[in-house]
Amino acid sequence: MKVQILPSATEDLENGRDFYDQQVEGLGHYFLDSLCADIDSLILYGGVHSVHWGYHRMLSSRFPYAIYYRVKEGLVVVWRVLDCRQHPKKTRRALR
Repeated sequence: MKVQILPSATEDLENGRDFYDQQVEGLGHYFLDSLCADIDSLILYGGVHSVHWGYHRMLSSRFPYAIYYRVKEGLVVVWRVLDCRQHPKKTRRALR
């Protein structure tokens, strides 16, 4: 399977990186590496995660983030990478 990351997900990753860089220098880079590794694992495991609001949801292994994606004809399309600490209504709005 191939993985495509939409601009909305890329923006989410950049926002998360910036947030963690403000907390501790270098943590943003670690955040980005960790989430990218999680996304890369979708090459093998895309489609096995539970479905929430019409998207498969994969929880990050190291940060409180969820990767929302859909599988279409052998292609995993990553729509959003969202912070799990936000209100569920905000998550649902982000996925519309």
